[in-house]
Amino acid sequence: MNAPTPLQILQANSLPSAVQAEIEQLILGGELAAGQRINEAALAERFGTSRGPVREALRALEECGLVRAERNRGVFVREVSIAEADEVYDLREVLDEFVGRRLAERIAPGELEALRALLADMDGAVARQDVGRYHQLNLRFHELLVDSVGNSHLSATYRRLTKELLLFRLHGLQEGGGFAVSNTEHKAIFEAIASRDPARAGRVLREHAVDSRARMHKAASTTPRLPPV
Repeated sequence: MNAPTPLQILQANSLPSAVQAEIEQLILGGELAAGQRINEAALAERFGTSRGPVREALRALEECGLVRAERNRGVFVREVSIAEADEVYDLREVLDEFVGRRLAERIAPGELEALRALLADMDGAVARQDVGRYHQLNLRFHELLVDSVGNSHLSATYRRLTKELLLFRLHGLQEGGGFAVSNTEHKAIFEAIASRDPARAGRVLREHAVDSRARMHKAASTTPRLPPV
């Protein structure tokens, strides 16, 4: 048998990642609900692929904490409790403070401009009352903050933690006080980082995580059962 070509290797590696991203969106959108068994064959048919890439994508999602595999039963959308989410927020507050301090010391002008452009898009989403679009921009804003630190281990750890909070954060925006408030906090984050004051930037980013946690709790108190994370 001939060895796979570089293109075949690239296709084999990128397809599971693409399928993973699609399944994440199904979970985020609530189409795959908390506790629901995931049908590999149905997803493979939906995405026009074999079951292999779907299986690989689900393994990656299990590592991210979005699904759980049960022996002889299959793979299910994971349910994350408020207590578990609180534990993640404990870590997120510490990481966000570190990110703020480090960026105030070293963020590049081009990265600041990219953040400013995202804020403008977020303003537009707020004006349109488009919470779904705002949520996606919110995720990109925070990922850009973390990636701008330039520490690959930090980026991987942060993404691993925050994926478990995806829908808690979405419902915190919808039910926990409004995303206009969140948008104001993001502008404060930008200004603190741009001020080049590490203590201020660290404090503002940590306070944002604290406020995000509070929105989660407010949403949980008004929603009988939060959707899956």
